[in-house]
Amino acid sequence: MKSLVYIRPLVVDDAKISWTWRNDAEIWKFTEFKPDRFISPEMEADWLKRKLLQPYEKRFAICLAESDQYIGNIQLIDIERGAAWYHLFIGEKLFWGKGISQYATRLLLSYAFSELELTTVLLEVHVFNVAARAVYDKIGFIPFATNQKTGFIQMKISKVGFENTLVVS
Repeated sequence: MKSLVYIRPLVVDDAKISWTWRNDAEIWKFTEFKPDRFISPEMEADWLKRKLLQPYEKRFAICLAESDQYIGNIQLIDIERGAAWYHLFIGEKLFWGKGISQYATRLLLSYAFSELELTTVLLEVHVFNVAARAVYDKIGFIPFATNQKTGFIQMKISKVGFENTLVVS
């Protein structure tokens, strides 16, 4: 089956698009870290330059396979001791609810477990982000903690757990 999307390393030029997403409050509704001021294209480019230099982060663009359109970001951060924290957002709202997060997540996890040789990938998802939680459940992430103050559920998936979902899928 042909994939709907592919992921590629982010480049500074992506800031020409992603800065608009940073200024859309709806995109950040279920995230812990929201922009607290207007983000200009220059601010976004400077931020991205700094992030791309971080040795313990791998940041990717989510692109449509059919048109190469850049529609979101997916990343692994705080990579250390065989584990990393996962983050994703689809910036182009036209593509929300199309299953793209699931495809992109599977691509990133394949990379994380085969190329980076990680053993665990962790994430935080807001308790009210039902759509994201359904995707993470389907992929095989398991809840392991809830922060009652912030409303975020922490979830994790192991390499073996991910490989087991590939056999079933």
